[in-house]
Formats: sequence, C-alpha cells, structure tokens
Amino acid sequence: MKKSKIEWTEATWNPSIGCTKISEGCAHCYAEVMAKRLQAMGNNDYKNGFKFKLLPSRLEEPLKVKKPTKFFVNSMSDLFHEQMPYEYLDKIFDVILSTPQHIYQILTKREKIMLDYFAKKTIPQNVWLGVTVENEKYKYRIDYLKKIDAYIRFVSFEPLIGKLGDLDLLGIHWCIVGGESGPMARLIKKEWVIEIFNQCKNQNVSFFFKQWGTWGADEIKRNKKDNGRTFLGQKWNEYPKEVDLRL
Repeated sequence: MKKSKIEWTEATWNPSIGCTKISEGCAHCYAEVMAKRLQAMGNNDYKNGFKFKLLPSRLEEPLKVKKPTKFFVNSMSDLFHEQMPYEYLDKIFDVILSTPQHIYQILTKREKIMLDYFAKKTIPQNVWLGVTVENEKYKYRIDYLKKIDAYIRFVSFEPLIGKLGDLDLLGIHWCIVGGESGPMARLIKKEWVIEIFNQCKNQNVSFFFKQWGTWGADEIKRNKKDNGRTFLGQKWNEYPKEVDLRL
C-alpha cells in the first residue's frame, strides 16, 4: 500500500498484480510499463514482469491504516481478471468489510466477471464500482455496471481515445475523464470532453476531469504537466454527491 499520485484517489492497494490486454485502451498500459521497470530494478514481486500474480502478503495492508482513506484497488492489475480465483476475491472483500472507515474504488474492463461475482453477494457500502470506457465501442460496459447494486457506480473515460456519442447515465454517480500520456499517446479532442461534461450536467452526474495528458486542449503534443488539468477555465474535482460528507 502506498500513497498515490492519481488525482481521484489517495492510496493504492494491490493484492494482485499483472494483467493482459483486452481492448484498445490497454494498448499503452501505464501499469505494464511500471511493472517492467520494477522488474528491471530487481523487485521480487515483479520478477515475472506483468504476468498476473496473487500477492497474499499484501492482503492485510488496509487493516494497518486507521485514518479513513480512499484506496484504488489494483492499480497494477484488474481485480476481475480471468485468472483471479473467486476464493481470493472473497478474502479481499473480507478485508474491505473489516475496514468500514475506508473507501475502496474498484475499476475494471471485465464487467461480465464482476457482474457474475456479485450475482449473489451484498456489496459493502464502502465499495465504489466502476468500468472503463475508452471509446464508443465499449459503452455496453456501462449497462453491465448498472445491473450491480453498488452504493456508488462510476465510469472512467480514460484514456479517452474516441467520441462517445449519447450516454445513458441513469444510475451512474460519477464520471472521470482523462487523456492518454506517454510518447505513444493517442489524441484526445476537446469536443469529446465537452460532450461527456454536458451529459453529466444534464443527468446530474458528478464530473472529475483528471488530465489532458500528452495532447493539450489545442491538440498540440507536449509534456502533460504543461497541458495541465484545467477544463473550461477551471479544475473539475467533483466526487459523487451521495457521499460528499464522507470525503
């Protein structure tokens, strides 16, 4: 467990690591790049690079944190990866149930496995469940998310690499938008962000703009720090309205 530089969370917890690519948003995976870097540095957890791996030694990390914290679960993997045993998921959620002071943000591209796992389970109120939708092709992931009775449901449009079109956000509480980073980053267009923003406002969904990434609002490629996080003249750091008092 460590503090995170990801703008919408506070810390990361990775009881498993490693993943495999399943859609266009995975092409330039930041976690894969980081895993290979840690492998080169001799980190034992990453001796097999980005191959999926359970790390039971990390299971109890949140139990040691007393201060209420927002944890992004599996920033270096996908919690609902095809190789993840349901028995191990049960252990992860036992820890979550034992730490009601924390909020656990879980994001997946494997919405069908997530739906299957929760089919006969009650989801703890301190769990936020989300799906990644990088372009119009994957909007169906939102429909699967809506079928799950989570206290907070959210969508991450990151990396946003295409126009989304009309969105039905009924039952969605929070949307995150961000562009891709790195030397191979794909373009993000300002009109795509505006389209999502307007639909969030019209459908009463909280909006969080994470970053422009390598491509700025002016469609010029530069250091992502120079492009910043400002959208429509300000930073949009909204969180789900239902839990404002818990943040």
